[in-house]
Amino acid sequence: MNRRPVLVGAGLLVALAAALVAAVALGPVRVPLGETARVLVGAAPEDPRWSTVVGTLRVPRALTAVLAGSALGVAGLQLQTLFRNPLAEPYVLGVSSGASLGVGLVVVGAGGSGAGFAAGLAGAGRVGVVVAAALGSALVLALVLLLARWARSAVTLLLVGVMVGSASTAALSVLLVWTEPERAQQFLLWGLGSFSATTWSDLRVLAPCVVAGLAAAAASARALDALLLGEAYARTMGVDVRRTRLLTLLSASLLAGATTAFCGPVAFLGLAVPHLARRAFGTSGHRVLLPGCAVLGAVLALVCAVVSQAPGSGTVLPLNAVTSFVGAPVVVAVLLRSRVAL
Repeated sequence: MNRRPVLVGAGLLVALAAALVAAVALGPVRVPLGETARVLVGAAPEDPRWSTVVGTLRVPRALTAVLAGSALGVAGLQLQTLFRNPLAEPYVLGVSSGASLGVGLVVVGAGGSGAGFAAGLAGAGRVGVVVAAALGSALVLALVLLLARWARSAVTLLLVGVMVGSASTAALSVLLVWTEPERAQQFLLWGLGSFSATTWSDLRVLAPCVVAGLAAAAASARALDALLLGEAYARTMGVDVRRTRLLTLLSASLLAGATTAFCGPVAFLGLAVPHLARRAFGTSGHRVLLPGCAVLGAVLALVCAVVSQAPGSGTVLPLNAVTSFVGAPVVVAVLLRSRVAL
């Protein structure tokens, strides 16, 4: 019996617990660890402000990072299997750009003049924003999937995804020209990514969306295993390829769209996590990789959340700047190992 997946999984769960504690305990404002524990168990801290810092800001931020990291890790694995492309992920294939366009259409059209970006979100309703983001990501992913029929190589498909994403970004840029400068600036800041903008009420929407997307991904684990060897082989194994493709499309769109709606277009996590999980677990089986990517994605997202807060400095770094340091080396390693000729 291969014990490696069990040992790696146990190690990741320990790392997840440690990263979760670090995300709650660390931040620009120093809160004593004992007082952090008092807030978490419901006791009154010495300084009432610490209840706000820990309970209202840090805990939702940590839970958001867990949900977003799990969602992007699993969505990246699904897309890499669906397109049989090691560089596929929501951000690179333009799925996040499509989700951003959906959010932009709702937010810009919802708020009144001078209402601001946050007011636009509130006016549209969080559920409406999530639906718009999921629809935007689904449309882009469906278009890339359609064009994939004529792509002759993985690199061609990757470039098609980049161009579709660029077109979505261009449409969003044109849209922002016609909105108030203040709201456009806030939208651009939102586009840098952040796990800190969610509240407890937001988590009541984000969590069910992510859980539903993860459940749909888990239901297609056997079919995704068969797709690793091509659609023809999958059909001989009794897999309904069209149904699997549609289920994967909907699941990945919901995961990427919900994450983008609440956190902005977060880069590279969806690309890096599946490759790191394959290396760690030593398998390509989705029954192992799907939960593995969910846990590993949560760990990496929590680490990026802590680093972006720059504990003790009072400075907040753009989340995408931190995730790029994680993902860029993985992209380089994949390109060098595959020896892809551009």
